[in-house]
Amino acid sequence: MILADDNSSPLKLFSYFSNNHSQVLSWLWSHAWLSVVPVVIGLIVSLPLGWLARRYRWVYPPMVSLTGLLYTIPSIALFVVMPSLLGTRILDPINVVVALSVYTVALLVRVVADGLGSVPEEVNQAATAMGLTRFQRLLKVELPIAVPVIAAGLRVAAVSNVSMVAVAATIGVPELGQLFTNGFQLSVSGPYYPPILLGLILCVILALVLDFAIVLLNRSLTPWRRVVAAR
Repeated sequence: MILADDNSSPLKLFSYFSNNHSQVLSWLWSHAWLSVVPVVIGLIVSLPLGWLARRYRWVYPPMVSLTGLLYTIPSIALFVVMPSLLGTRILDPINVVVALSVYTVALLVRVVADGLGSVPEEVNQAATAMGLTRFQRLLKVELPIAVPVIAAGLRVAAVSNVSMVAVAATIGVPELGQLFTNGFQLSVSGPYYPPILLGLILCVILALVLDFAIVLLNRSLTPWRRVVAAR
């Protein structure tokens, strides 16, 4: 149970966290996996869709336009509609995962297609001349070269998800957004800043950690870039 401090000063943030650390850490963990899982699902779905948009040029405009339109759907509306579409309960975290996976796909399809399109044609021709099949060329040549572009899109998607997960608190899903709703509820007689500030700080820290993790993953998957940069 979240406890309120008598003093509404932002400096009381540490005492607020000390009083409620187990609940806050539980929300932080929920917020983290609700942000990360949709990125992974969205990437898995976006890779074949982006490849199709790149492979067949006539597919690119409608697919990119359609997936882009998905991002215009208000997140709160999508969270509310998902239980009806999936047959789940309103508080089921699966609703948030599916909704944010939709947004991730909306962001990444164009990124994947453009990343694959950034591979020089002479590189593809050289790979074909070496006897690689189309699928082998995709796995061994095109995707590795497109990794930096895809990683840039993943960074945007991960940070956006951290922000949008917080909105799910308005329908009762437990995560860091609960700190904002608690702060507003405790501000009846005046502003009560500690939970709101704590929520903001933890969301920013989580976003930075995910961003840094994707940067490290990008570096580990593209060691050849460091060799080229060192020359």
